[in-house]
This record gives sequence, C-alpha cells and structure tokens, in this order.
Amino acid sequence: MRLPESLAPLRERPFAWFYASRVISTAGSTMAPIALAFAVLAVTDSASALGLVLAARTVPMVAFLLLGGVVADRFSRSAVMQTSYLLSAGTQAVVAWLVISGNAEVWSLLVLEAANGTVSAFSMPAMSSIVPQLAPRSHLQEANALLSFSRAGLTVIGPTVAALLVVSVGPGWALAVDASTWLVAALLLFRVRLPAPAAGTEEPGMLRELREGWSVFVGHTWLWVVVAGFGVLNAIHAGAWFTLGPALARDTFGARGWGLVLSAESVGLLLTTVVMLRVPLRRPLLAGMLGMSVFAFALLTLGLEPRTAPLVVMAFLSGAGQEVFGIGWSVAMQENIDEAVLSRAYSYDALGSFVAMPVGQILYGPLGEHFGYREVLVVSGVVYLLVVLLVLSSRSVRTLPRARAVERLST
Repeated sequence: MRLPESLAPLRERPFAWFYASRVISTAGSTMAPIALAFAVLAVTDSASALGLVLAARTVPMVAFLLLGGVVADRFSRSAVMQTSYLLSAGTQAVVAWLVISGNAEVWSLLVLEAANGTVSAFSMPAMSSIVPQLAPRSHLQEANALLSFSRAGLTVIGPTVAALLVVSVGPGWALAVDASTWLVAALLLFRVRLPAPAAGTEEPGMLRELREGWSVFVGHTWLWVVVAGFGVLNAIHAGAWFTLGPALARDTFGARGWGLVLSAESVGLLLTTVVMLRVPLRRPLLAGMLGMSVFAFALLTLGLEPRTAPLVVMAFLSGAGQEVFGIGWSVAMQENIDEAVLSRAYSYDALGSFVAMPVGQILYGPLGEHFGYREVLVVSGVVYLLVVLLVLSSRSVRTLPRARAVERLST
C-alpha cells in the first residue's frame, strides 16, 4: 500500500474536520489522568481515595452507556458529540479551578468526575460509530489507524508534560488545558454536519431499540466473548495500573518516572499505528488478543521490578499490543455490524467492558494496602494472561476474517 493510500480518509472533508477535533481534544485529555491522579493524592494521601474518584467517573458512564447508544443511533452523531464536548469542557474547567485555587476536596472531585462520566456515556458510542459515516468503508482500517496515530502521538508527550506540570506549577493547569481543548474540539465539530438517521416504519421506543441492540450483541459470538473477557481485563487494568501504579511510583521511582512509563506506552502505540497504516490485519481479533497478552508482563514487571528502565521497555511493548487490538476491534465492529445499530452495539460493548472497572478502582486500593502493592500486581499479571488465553480459546475470535477490503489490500 502506498503512503497516499494510507492517508486517503483525510481527503474526505467531513472526516478531516472530525479528525482535527479529535486531535485537539486528545491533546488535553492525555494529560488529565495523571494530573487528576496526583491532584487527588495531594488532597488526601490515599490510594483508596484515588480509586473512589476514578470510580466516580466510571460508574455513571457505565450506567448511562445504553441510553447513550440509543441517543447516538436516533439523533445526529456529530450533534451528540458536540453537546457532550461542551459539557466536558465545563466540568473539567470547574475541576481545574478547584485544584488551582486550592479549594478541591475529595467530595467535590467525586461529584464533578461523576458529571464528566455521565457526559462521556453519550459521547463514546457516537464517537465510535461515526467513522463509517465519514470515511469510505474500503478505508476503515486506515481511518481508524489515523485516529489511533494522533492519539498515540499526543500521549507520547502528554503524560510527561502533565508530570512536569505536576512537579512545577501543580496538576490543576494540566486539567485547565484539558478543559480548553474540549471547547475547541466542540467548535471544530460545527464543520461536521450529519443528519439524524431516517425514521423507521415503527414508532421509536427505548426498550425496543435496546432489544435490537442486544440481539445484535448476542448474535455475534466473537463480540460477546471478547467483551466478557474485557470486563475482567479492564477491571485489572483500571485497578492495578491506574490505581496502584501511581501510588507505587510515588514511593519508588517517582511521578516523573511514571510519566515516562506512560509515555513509553504511547510510543509503542504510535509506532504500531504507522505499521497498521500499511499492513492489513487479516485476522483482526486473533492478532489483537495476542497483542493484549503483553500487558500481563508489564504488570508483572511493575510488581517484581518497579524501576523506570524495565517498565519503560514493557510499557512500550504493551502499548504496541494494545494498539493492534484497538484497530482490529474497530475494524471488526465497523465491518460486521449494521451501521443503523452500530452505536447500540458499541454501547453494549462498552457496558460489558467497563462494568467491572469501578470494582477494580475501588477494591485495588484496599487490596494493595492490605496485601502489599507489589504482591497484588504480580497476581493481577498472572490472572490477566489467563483471561486472554481463555478468550482466544473461542474459535470465533481466532478465525474472524476481514469482511471488506481484503481483496483490495492484497492486490
């Protein structure tokens, strides 16, 4: 595949404006997780409190995901995203002001992150399902790879910049940048005008539309098997990596080292997207799940050898593996699910994948404090690998081929 062919989706003006919006919003949001983590740790020296704040965002996001999928399939997906972006800008701006002014308390961060999570429940299904409306189906892998490329490129520097802001002027300023980028991203979406889906012959009804989405979800074995596996994998990721990780880093190799580790993960993502722009995935889920297995070894390294150098290496490799899965999953969904129900399929996907994340975020702090951070991380790495292998035991996951564009890519 020639390089111009890899960039073909950007020749579509609606996709180009959407792409610009995603780049801007991602530029700020890549700094938000590390900034928020150390903001909470500055307010209260407790990994358990950090887990509660992270869960406060996740719980309402999970609770409203199905409603968000229905809304994104019923109304213009660009309008849904624009409204969500404006609300995200507002909530993050208030969080930033509280942190910068020194008025932040755990309860206020809990409330605001809950509001932010509710907004995300509506933007996520729309964001995931809008791509087939903006890019030709023959270029879906390239479109998703370009989106991943920008995300990975920005997250290379985002965590490190956030860590530098944390140790210099404080975490609130990184959160302020995040708020401003959501605003700019919303303005750019004014150039992406998509109509609402055509009305069907039946009267719209929430329960009927949810049942349609559920039928699609359970009707594809590869879909529900992977989602079930990620219910466990994401709980471990959220609890072990994002809750115990910063707490262990603070006591060992420091906030700056943790920023470098997260940046190394993003470098792996970035370089892999370049490969994915040129190399077609013929078995997207098989390659993706094999890539996900590498993260188990990053967790083991964090537990056994919490030093910057080995963690940077393992984070780089796990980032590469996660990117293979991310692109493979997007292509599998967008090629095999009817566009009319795609947002609802994504909402069931997100619900199943994220439903256990608050459990991980809440439980891992107390588990780490009781049994030891490093011991819990080692056990988590072993369990993570076993779950990946269990998902791969499904033939439907291992053998799912590309539904479209394989012939074009192979010629």
